[in-house]
Amino acid sequence: MLNRIRQFLLDQHPPSPCLILDRESVRVKYQAFARVLPDSRLFYAIKANPAPELLELLVKLGSSFDCASVPEIDMALAAGATPERISYGNTIKKEADIAAAHARGISLFAIDCREEAEKIARAAPGARVFCRILSECVGAEWPLSRKFGCAPNLAVGVLIEADRLGLDAYGISFHVGSQQPNPDAWDMPLAAVAAIFHELVNHGIRPRMVNLGGGFPAHYLTAIPTLETYGRAINQALWRHFGDHLPETIIEPGRGLVGDAGLIKAEVVLVSRKAEDDPVRWVFLDIGKFGGLIETLDEAIRYPIHTARDGDPTTPCILAGPTCDSADILYEKTPYELPVSLVPGDEVLIEGTGAYTTTYASIAFNGIEPLRSYVI
Repeated sequence: MLNRIRQFLLDQHPPSPCLILDRESVRVKYQAFARVLPDSRLFYAIKANPAPELLELLVKLGSSFDCASVPEIDMALAAGATPERISYGNTIKKEADIAAAHARGISLFAIDCREEAEKIARAAPGARVFCRILSECVGAEWPLSRKFGCAPNLAVGVLIEADRLGLDAYGISFHVGSQQPNPDAWDMPLAAVAAIFHELVNHGIRPRMVNLGGGFPAHYLTAIPTLETYGRAINQALWRHFGDHLPETIIEPGRGLVGDAGLIKAEVVLVSRKAEDDPVRWVFLDIGKFGGLIETLDEAIRYPIHTARDGDPTTPCILAGPTCDSADILYEKTPYELPVSLVPGDEVLIEGTGAYTTTYASIAFNGIEPLRSYVI
C-alpha cells in the first residue's frame, strides 16, 4: 500500500496537506474480515471515511453500511447500496430523520431507550430495531462509553416496549471502544447479550441478531494482534455464550477497514525552541487538530510519522498544527523523536490516517480549506 501511495506522490506532487487513500488496501482488508468472521455481515461505518470511490468499491465487494445520518444514508444509496444493506445506527435521531430514512426504504434502526423506540414506532412503523447496551470499553484508545447505550437490564424493557409498539425487536448491539487492542474484549458484552436474549424469550420475544460493533484496530505505534486473533476470540465467545443457537451477527468496522489504507502528506512550516536552553524543539506542521488530526486529542491516537531525513540523529519534538489556537498541539505529553536536520518545507508522511481525518477536518477554521483527499 505504501509503495503505491509513494509512487502517486512522486508522479502527481499533490499540494500539502492531503490524504491519499489506497482502494486496494481496503479490498484486501475487506476480504480478510470475510475470511476471519465469515458468518457476520459487514456494515462499514461510513463516518470513518465517506469517499464516494471507497463506498462504490465496498458496494461491489458486497458490503452493507452503518449510517449515522440521513446524508450518510444518501451517500450509501448513491454508491449503489440497496436499502436492505443499510442500518441507521445512530441512537440519537430526530423523528423527521427517522421518517426520511423510512421513506428511503430503511428498516433497521438502533435504539437505546424507550423514547427512541416511540419515535421509530411513529415514523417507521414495523421497523426492525436493535438496542445498544453500555460497554466499559476497557483498554480502548478511543472509548465510546456513557453517551451511547443503556444498562443490560434496561435493554430488556426497551425491547419489550418496542415489541408492544409493533416494532420488530431484532437484537442487541454493543461497542467495545474504537482501537480496541484486546481481542477478548467482546467476551463480557456477549455474556450480557446472551442473558438479555434469554430474558426476552421468557417474555415471548425472540431476538435474532447481535451487532458486535467495531473496535477493530488500525496499525499505529503500538503493536496489535492479528485480525485472525480477533476473529478466533469472537467466534469462541459466541460459542461459549450461545452454544448451538448462534444468532445472526453484524460487525461495523470503520477504522479497522480503512485506517491503514490512508497516508497524509504534510509539510514542516516551522522548527523553533521556546528558550535558548530548551532541549525540546517545536515542529509545526501545515496540518493539526482542526485539519483532520482531532484524534490526537489527549494524544489518544499516536500515528506513525516518517520524513525524508529518517536515519539522521533525532531529539524529542513537540508536534503542533498551524492554526492560531493554543489547543492545536498534537503531541506534547509524549514528544516524538524526529530528525534534528528537519527544516521548513520538508515533507512529513503520517501513516494510518485513512479513518476519521477528512470527516473531522474543519470547513474553514483560520481560513484553511478542508483536507484534500485523493483515492487511488
